[in-house]
Amino acid sequence: MTAAHITGIRAALLKWFDDGRRSGRRPMPWRNAPSLYNTVVSEFMLQQTQVETVRPYFERWVARWSDFSALAGASEDEVVRAWEGLGYYNRARNLRRLAIAVAAMPAPPHSAAAWRKLPGVGGYTAAAIASIAQGEPVAVVDGNVVRVLARLTAEPAVFKDNGDAAKFFAPLAGRVLSPAHPGEHNQAMMDLGALICRPQKPLCSECPVSRFCAASKTSPADFPRLRPRETQKVTVNRLWLVRDDKLLLQRHAAGARRLAALYELPLAERVFGAAGEREDLVLLARRRRAISNQQITENIFTPAPALPATPLPAVLDDGLASGEFLWASRATLQTLTLSGPHRRWINEFFR
Repeated sequence: MTAAHITGIRAALLKWFDDGRRSGRRPMPWRNAPSLYNTVVSEFMLQQTQVETVRPYFERWVARWSDFSALAGASEDEVVRAWEGLGYYNRARNLRRLAIAVAAMPAPPHSAAAWRKLPGVGGYTAAAIASIAQGEPVAVVDGNVVRVLARLTAEPAVFKDNGDAAKFFAPLAGRVLSPAHPGEHNQAMMDLGALICRPQKPLCSECPVSRFCAASKTSPADFPRLRPRETQKVTVNRLWLVRDDKLLLQRHAAGARRLAALYELPLAERVFGAAGEREDLVLLARRRRAISNQQITENIFTPAPALPATPLPAVLDDGLASGEFLWASRATLQTLTLSGPHRRWINEFFR
């Protein structure tokens, strides 16, 4: 990519971003009221989550905790409960830990390198915070930016995943970055990838940098070239048990890799063994969810209505005593943090 191309790309991107901001093309509350805290919160929420999903969560979050000190004073349960439905809950826990660290400092970190030392802050998030909120000329490289750069250059290399591609394109992202307007440039690159240079059916006729794009002359959707990620199909059996108008829930271990300390419907195998082989249990519903590259089918079993109440095994008593299981009333359900899909299913069935 020549120096003339880079100069042209910078100018076209910044004009496109500024025009869109003035026209309200993609309103975002963290841009309407920019601050260091708002940038940090929004970047944590936007990790692996779409803008439209994040917007209402962000607005409720900053209304409740308006700065690092306020968030530092919140309990972990409060923070995770407010995050319910966004998924990847360690982001919430790390955001709280970051707030505690920043609130204890005489001044917040002022460089991407310093931000990277805080909980939950990787290279992408550090660059976004430092460039957008503090004007440091450091390039953000996420999936959207990778896609834009791969198409601008029609890069033929095949990458094992987006992380591998991001490392490859990081030097080019740094060269293309506008040193005078790093925050606006980074946001423009990310918006361009999300709105125009989409994974499928890119809107090349609306692209402000199409004249510099090598892939626009061939097939933009072929770039970047990533090895297909294998999808894992998983089946999980759950239980729907209600006693005295209370629903049985199971809590994930505090150290679980996913959904740590969150409540869900209990695993049938944990309580009864193989649910599908029991005549006193029938299939209530079958639901599906996705986590990362896993496509999960969840079969929800319930006691057969024509039979006497299913005896509850001793393992349940042990689990209730240890806190692994909980009989939750309707009022209690409103105070617990559940995974988003299970909250929806419970609201559907528990009436």
